[in-house]
Amino acid sequence: QPVESGGGLVQPGGSLRLSCAASGSSFSTYTMAWYRQAPGKQREFVAEILSSGDTNYVDSLKGRFTISRDNAKNTVYLQMNSLKPEDTAIYYCNSWPISYYPWGQGTQVTVSS
Repeated sequence: QPVESGGGLVQPGGSLRLSCAASGSSFSTYTMAWYRQAPGKQREFVAEILSSGDTNYVDSLKGRFTISRDNAKNTVYLQMNSLKPEDTAIYYCNSWPISYYPWGQGTQVTVSS
């Protein structure tokens, strides 16, 4: 299963960089995505990165979040800037649109002053 890391407590306006390390030789061929689940809400899609490197984002997060990948390390990243309290959630990664990996534990991001 993927292993997410990099979360933590940050003040509004701050930044975090999340990492997700996945296993398997097929990683580079998968579209990978970040998801998040806020308290009391369903898990939602955040951003995707295709094997080509093309990216797509939820409209509301464009300009603040950047997804990237390093296929040599089987790792996908999420750079989050200008964080807001409503970004507080557990962040997960998996392939998209089919979740080929078992879901990991996620990494908690808390935005609060």
